[in-house]
Amino acid sequence: MDEIIQEGKNVQEAIARALEKMGLPRERVDIEVLDEGSRGILGIISSKNARIKARRKKEKKEIAREFVEGVCERLGTGTQVNIVAENDHPRQVVLEVEGENMGLLIGKRGQTIDALQYLTTLITNREKDEEYLRVIIDAENYRNRREKTLEALAKRMAEKAARTGRKVLLEPMSPQERRVIHMTLKDDDRVKTLSQGEEPFRKVCIEPN
Repeated sequence: MDEIIQEGKNVQEAIARALEKMGLPRERVDIEVLDEGSRGILGIISSKNARIKARRKKEKKEIAREFVEGVCERLGTGTQVNIVAENDHPRQVVLEVEGENMGLLIGKRGQTIDALQYLTTLITNREKDEEYLRVIIDAENYRNRREKTLEALAKRMAEKAARTGRKVLLEPMSPQERRVIHMTLKDDDRVKTLSQGEEPFRKVCIEPN
């Protein structure tokens, strides 16, 4: 039951009845008061029940999926958005987009899909009092392919930094991609990595030890 209209002697009673019927806690339900009711006057005019509309709040993963579907529809890309691998990380949802023109959705070096991922994360986590949900958007296994490319890049640039004794500054990357660089080189004793600059132009610097 996603939505119910409920009456009660007062608003509080109507809400309590609605929550009981829906089997949901108060924080999972949006309440709209349709009529606050009245108590009557000296028994001459009868009292009037309060009426409320209770609606189950959408889960964050549903909000994320619907937002991405709407953007893809406007772009003319993607025919289906699936939620995958959500059970591996309770505070993370992976959205996989399937359809035509995936190159347009991904964009040059993943700039478009990264921007969409960033916007979706903002939309999904608008409610500051709720638990933060990390959103990852993928298409045509782009994330895995990009990760392997970044791992190879990290190793090449670490070799260059160690050989020349000079630091190497990489191109601006998203936090997710910078993390791949840091994790790839964390056990390489020849170099150290750090991030420099401000978003969205923050870069990884590889320095020789």
